[in-house]
Amino acid sequence: MNGLNAPQKAAVETLSGPLLVLAGAGSGKTRVVTFRIANLIRHGTAPDRILAVTFTNKAAGEMQERIGSLIGKGGKFRKGQPRPVIGTFHSQCVRILRRHARRLEYPEQFAIYDRGDQESLARGVLRQLKLPTAAIRPGDLLSILGTWKNASIGPEQALAVARTDKEHLAAAAYRRYQEGLKACGAMDFDDLLLNTERLFAQHEDIREHEAKRFDHVLVDEYQDTNGSQYRIIRALADGHRNLCVVGDDDQSIYGWRGADVTHILNFTKDWPDAKVVRLEHNYRSVGAILTMANTLIKYNTKRHDKQLIPARPAGTRPRILQMKDETTEAETIAGEIARMLDRKHYEPREVAILFRTKEQPRLFETELRKAKVPYVLLGSQSFYDRREIRDILAYLKWIDQPDDEVSLLRIINTPPRGLGAKTVQEIVRRAVASGRSAWAVCSDAAATEDLPPAAKRGIDSLRMLISDVRMKAKTHSLAESVRTLLERTQYMDEVRRLYENPDEREARSNSLQEVVNAVAAYEDRESSPTLSDFLSETALAGREMGSEKDKAAARNAVWLLTLHAAKGLEFPVVYMVGMEEGILPHHRSVAGEDEQIAEERRLCYVGITRAQETLTLSMCLARRKWGQLRPTTPSRFLYEITGKADNPNKYRKAKISR
Repeated sequence: MNGLNAPQKAAVETLSGPLLVLAGAGSGKTRVVTFRIANLIRHGTAPDRILAVTFTNKAAGEMQERIGSLIGKGGKFRKGQPRPVIGTFHSQCVRILRRHARRLEYPEQFAIYDRGDQESLARGVLRQLKLPTAAIRPGDLLSILGTWKNASIGPEQALAVARTDKEHLAAAAYRRYQEGLKACGAMDFDDLLLNTERLFAQHEDIREHEAKRFDHVLVDEYQDTNGSQYRIIRALADGHRNLCVVGDDDQSIYGWRGADVTHILNFTKDWPDAKVVRLEHNYRSVGAILTMANTLIKYNTKRHDKQLIPARPAGTRPRILQMKDETTEAETIAGEIARMLDRKHYEPREVAILFRTKEQPRLFETELRKAKVPYVLLGSQSFYDRREIRDILAYLKWIDQPDDEVSLLRIINTPPRGLGAKTVQEIVRRAVASGRSAWAVCSDAAATEDLPPAAKRGIDSLRMLISDVRMKAKTHSLAESVRTLLERTQYMDEVRRLYENPDEREARSNSLQEVVNAVAAYEDRESSPTLSDFLSETALAGREMGSEKDKAAARNAVWLLTLHAAKGLEFPVVYMVGMEEGILPHHRSVAGEDEQIAEERRLCYVGITRAQETLTLSMCLARRKWGQLRPTTPSRFLYEITGKADNPNKYRKAKISR
């Protein structure tokens, strides 16, 4: 406790009632949350009566580890020792739904569909409805349904809220999509929240049962909660009222995926007796950077009154660079970084280039390669998107939940086993006609008697496979069962057949080995490991950028990433590029409402506060569109941070030295 400042100590020592901790950027938020949980335990709260909800598995893992080091014997929790329940919103919802899914007519061991599974189902639904892909693509459908689900809008309300032609088509497909999920015994990522909210709303006994499991609820990054998350938390905390939320309305940047900043703004209205603690001391950035951040964010009128107070010296004043065009911008910045690294002023991993849109990094990649500067671009293919990983996970999903038709149809003839496209179509046709799942048809000898001999042998091999892998999991371990799966399917032979390049083969083989390693690591962590829980954990992890950021951090390379992806990170040297109207703020926001511009301003604020020592903002006087150079307008945020917001022309004519 001696290392905490006065506001941090006040938050840690408040042990009951509603508490709002407004944690500015770089103010030691994670430390406060972990110390507070440890302090609750020291004052007699049983560890497993504390629920802490985060937005990423990585944050949850770090929090659990830090609390273990504070109160665990030997600096960590022993296996089997009661510990706080810490996890993401979605992982907590999975736990609740596993206990009560049958009340919503889902199996307890429901599958969780990832993006690829969702697209397969959406494609089938659009085909059934005879909707042309030119009118609405599977990705469009999923995007619209995701927006509705985040707003707690079900199939029955969709037609009433549909505005555009695509939304009307999506409303027509929504019910069929949900029926398809239920028929496969599956939920998608958004259903985890929506169905938990439904469960609490429709079954008061379940809500009470789940709420009584905990005496304290803590929520991290509260500014990022959507409507479902907000209502779930209220349902869990209403009884004991020991709710602590931590966040920063100035860093609410996910409105486009349902986050509602009013939840943190209205916390004291929802909980009138709430105590409010402001963490304003910033330990990350030099004073000059914080002056710029404070100046900018004050232009947002709907916010909690606070400012960042520097704990470090003033440092170097941030620069604004005006470039002729985007090529000059990339050349200049890449060259400057190369010289900085040559002089050993910084390591490559200490430098980040932040951009608003995913199209911007192309030129920077080109120029960094020319300058022989190592770099890593976040947003490249995820581990879970690789073909071989998706195949093996589909096998495991089908073994765990045989009615999961999307997973079965992915692996039914992978590797080839005599079940060609026509045979599979016939199996699906018979399944639809009889109102059964495709695997129920395959499991019925009479229903498959007239199929070609090769197809019957293929089905027999699948029957033996599912039986053997399940038996191996019971008698040995999950990791051993996955090894059996790889051996019995001869999947490694398939890798050798598909990829001639030795390096590619090795990379694919290593990926498969990593799946076995992941299962073994999961078994080591859990006292009662199950395949369902492993698949749930994997599905949730696949949605995050955490592992991608870890890999990037391990490489000594310059970071290229979006402003959204940069949240939660910090770098000694930061370049924010493309500071122009239409880029930041984005053109979709410029024509929108005030709140959209306010969110873009918060995004700019997040970018500025990533910088620890040196910050450079750059803009182009002209930028190519369809091959033609077009003049640009400097971002309004440049006017605001330089005190020229009332006279934009003065800024436009100003010559700013590099």
